Amino acid sequence: MDEPEEPRYRRIAAELRGRIESGELAVGDRVPSTREITRQWGVAMATATRVLTELRQTGLVRAVPGVGTVVAARPKEPAPQVPAGPSPRPARRGAPEGALTPERIIVAAIAIADQEGLAAASMRRVAAELGVATMSLYRHVADKEGLLAQMMDQVFRERPLPADPPPGWRERLEILARMMWAMFHRHPWLASALSVTRPQPVAGAIPYSEWALAALADQGLDLGTAFSAHLMLFNHIRGTALNVEAELEAQAHSGIDNEEWMDSHEPALHAILAGGDFPLMTRLTTEGYDFHLDALFEFGLQRLLDGIAVLMER
Repeated sequence: MDEPEEPRYRRIAAELRGRIESGELAVGDRVPSTREITRQWGVAMATATRVLTELRQTGLVRAVPGVGTVVAARPKEPAPQVPAGPSPRPARRGAPEGALTPERIIVAAIAIADQEGLAAASMRRVAAELGVATMSLYRHVADKEGLLAQMMDQVFRERPLPADPPPGWRERLEILARMMWAMFHRHPWLASALSVTRPQPVAGAIPYSEWALAALADQGLDLGTAFSAHLMLFNHIRGTALNVEAELEAQAHSGIDNEEWMDSHEPALHAILAGGDFPLMTRLTTEGYDFHLDALFEFGLQRLLDGIAVLMER
């Protein structure tokens, strides 16, 4: 009796896995989206979704908010077999309590927050990661709020602004904005941790404010107006970056990226637009819109800088 044919989604997943193994798709490269898979292989959207789910479950790809699904790693070679023998004692993670420093605590907390979100970076979890008793952390960090302040300070200090800024105010603000955008991408928890209405005294962030104020005040703006413009730019960057963390959480709960989610809801949107009352939205969905957070950030940045330029001409 003939063996049952392998499901189509697994064959497509195997083909993409082969591209990753051969290096044709390198780490960080985008893999075909669900929409591209439906076009290239002539399969239904559900099949395309299962292809990416299969690759994601094996750890070969991961979803990056605003970018798409990218190669996470190449398949590892199986570990060599070793003769059976007595199991070695597990090594204790981290150093003994006496070697604890604020720096080690902060680095561990940032790593946890980067991977699992800020809520996961509790004092108990950080202590477990370092292999020490929870109470030992309080000799170096007052409480969770103090730990968060030091985490934010460390993140800003890791990205110092250029020592020699360019002469143009617009170029200086573009450098600042893009450095902050990269920082929020690297640390998705940072956008929600920073407050506009209750700004925390984060020493490492002060040079960013000073840089922006100097760029604007040099053009003749009074200090109050310059600070308002700085806050407007910051709020655009932070507000857009909030979607990075939200998307990561949505992916963790649903198991699909934003592109797959939008594809799955496309029929419902078409049903809403079927009456013909929204011709421009209908046209937009027909022609397609390539949504990327990076592009949205850049579009908003340039329009805000255009507005500041007009302000300077008054």
